[in-house]
Order: sequence, then C-alpha cells, then structure tokens
Amino acid sequence: MTVTEPRSRSSNCSPDEAVKTIQSGDRVFVHGSCATPHLLIDALVRRAPELRNVRITHLHTDGAAPYAANRMEDSFRHEALFVGSNVRDAVHEGRADYIPAFLSDIPDMFRDGQLPIDVALLNLSPPDAHGYCSLGTAVDCALSAALHARTVIAQINRAVPRTLGNSFVHIDRIDVAVEVDQPLDEIPDKPASDIERRIGDHVASLVEDRSTLQIGIGSIPDAVLEALRNHRGLGVHSEMFSDGVVDLVERGVITGEHNPLHPGKLVSSFVMGTTRLYDFVNDNPQIEMHPVDYVNDTAVIRRNYRMVAINSALEIDLTGQVCASSIGDRIYSGIGGQADFMRGAALAEGGKPILAMPSTAARGTASRIVGHLRPGAMLTLVQGNLRYVVTEYGIADLFGKNLRERATALIEIAHPDFRDELTAFARGLNRL
Repeated sequence: MTVTEPRSRSSNCSPDEAVKTIQSGDRVFVHGSCATPHLLIDALVRRAPELRNVRITHLHTDGAAPYAANRMEDSFRHEALFVGSNVRDAVHEGRADYIPAFLSDIPDMFRDGQLPIDVALLNLSPPDAHGYCSLGTAVDCALSAALHARTVIAQINRAVPRTLGNSFVHIDRIDVAVEVDQPLDEIPDKPASDIERRIGDHVASLVEDRSTLQIGIGSIPDAVLEALRNHRGLGVHSEMFSDGVVDLVERGVITGEHNPLHPGKLVSSFVMGTTRLYDFVNDNPQIEMHPVDYVNDTAVIRRNYRMVAINSALEIDLTGQVCASSIGDRIYSGIGGQADFMRGAALAEGGKPILAMPSTAARGTASRIVGHLRPGAMLTLVQGNLRYVVTEYGIADLFGKNLRERATALIEIAHPDFRDELTAFARGLNRL
C-alpha cells in the first residue's frame, strides 16, 4: 500500500500553528462522529479570511460545523459524504455539497484518487510503546484518509480510547501533532416512547438466539436492544454501535462466541455514545474496530450466521421502495451503510433484513407508509432489498409477495388514521 509524501513534519505545536500548512484549494478530511477534532477545526476557521475554496470532506460529525456557516462559503466548501444535522441547512441552501456514496466505497475513493485528500485532521490516542496511535472511536474511512493524505495533522488526545483491530496510525505518519486533553463528544441515551418500545418488541421477536446484529443509534435501536435482554449468544457486526450494546454485554446476552469470522469479538467501524461506552471500548480485546470497506462489505457481512440488519427509513411506498436519505428533494442524511447491510443480511444463512420505523412522522400528521414517495425523494433501497418492515402495529414480511400482497401487508401495519387513504390509492392502481 502506498502513501503520499507529506509536505513537512513538525513536533508538538498549537492548533493555530498546526493548520498553517493548509492552503487554498486543498481538500481537508475531518475525523468524524464523536472523534471530531474541534480544536483543529476552530483553528482552521480562524484562518478563513486568508483562505479560498478549501473543501471540507467528512462523514457525520458532532458539534458545531463553523466552516459551513453563513458567509463562510468563499473560504470553505463542505462536501458531505453523509449529511448530519450540523450541515443540513448548508447543503439545502447550496452552501455545501452532498456526495452520494456507499460507506463501503469511500476508503477506495481516497486511495484511488476520486477524492484525493490533501490534509487529514485526526483525533488520535497517544502512541503506545511501539509508536502506534489509535483512531479510537472512529476508524470508518479515517484510516484510509490517514494513509493517503498528503499531510496528517493530529490532535494527540489523552481522552481518545485505544481501540484494537485495524485502527492504528504510526506516529511517523503524523506530520503535525497537537497534544490535547479534550473530552470526546457524547450522545446521551433518550428514553424510548411507548411506540418505540412496541417496535422494539416486534423486532426482537424476529431475532433468534446466536444471531449477529447490525444496529445503530437512537431510541428505536435502544428499544430493540432492551427487548433482547433475554436472548442468548448474540454477536455484533455493525458499522457502529452505542451504549445499549454495553448493557447486553454485561448481562451476558452479547458474547460474540458464534461469530464465524471473529469468534468472541464485537466488530464495528465507529462507536457513538457516552463516556461509559468510550471506557468500555478502551483497550478491550473483545472489541475489533475495522474500516468500512471491510465491515460494510456485503461479501463479509453475508458470512455471519443469522445476520440481522436493523435499519430505519423516512418513508416507504406500497411497493417497498424506501427513502432514508431525503425528505422530498431536501437531503436529510445520505446512503450510508443501509444498502450494504440490508443486502448482506439477505444473503447470509438465516439472515434477516429488517426496516423498523414509527408508522407516522411530523407528530402524527403524516404517514411513513405512502402510496408513492414524495417528488424528488432519493431512493435508498429498491423493492428487492426488503423483507421485514416493522412499525408499532406489527410486522410485514414482503419476501416473495407480489405488489398486491405487498400493499395489503403494508397497509395492515400503517397507522389506522391513514389506512383508508392508502387502501383507496392501492385500489386506484388495481393493487388490492
């Protein structure tokens, strides 16, 4: 594997000194999720008056994104590989761009030059006795950025956990280092509503003992994990996980012992949660962190026995087309890893792709199950990707069903306030 030659190398310095190497026209990768290097970002934004057309590239980040603020567009142009809440308005208003991409493809984009990285801003653990720093809570595409960027600028942060697996960057790869002790961003749990608990119970009824889970963050994933507390021998192979997984490990529910690829291990590419989670993954040999071109590779996912992929959506039409990326033509998030895992689970022996969501949105005024997707909606999954759809009203198994049978099954789990409307729509197309 080749890496690009750095511009220069310097020892520990201040954040403002560290970012002086960034030039107008550079593409700058920013370490994402809870590993966001805020001190370096703030220092870069302070240079805004002297910079032009610096492209900022990253997955979801936490906290403020000052480079995407109003009146920053001459200095910085954000290119979102996944649109988080902190850059959503900038993308919608045309001050930032969205790059549609499967998570599993992004590391290759950096390596092969479709998205050449000039500078990588990272948030790393201190080096171990052999000189290796860990990418901590977010390996995802950050490892590829670290390997292929022309210049690597890193916060060497005592608060970053040392996670194991394919998660290390040698100190010699770092061109500019800033020693800090800055707590990572935290995403606290939110109590599940009655609706979310009912969804969790339905999903848990589909999960067999010894299954391997892909599950994300939020109230519904947490409700699913809570409903799995009496299961046994579960594993984790997931692009990310949060605090709810720790609860099940401590209860002996998640053991990873039946993982055919990494026996006894929990495999992920990034984690998001609270300090409790970061302490749990720190130097924990049960946790293996890997880049998304491995974790999200369908050829890898399908090798997990009883692989269960649990994802959500903004809306689904009566044929089974899924939009999880936009609200109409307004970008909400991105492709992410949903398609990778839903297809991988469908191909796995005993696998189950599950789409779980509340039946309504906008405080009950809109149905998430619709006759057709909104104009401009960006398709995330085609009909063939789906098997199970879950709302608080039950489970629809769409596998092998024709369009009339799909419409019937989906209307049965829609909110009662919208079933007549959906029935009339389906009858108008002779699909009931």
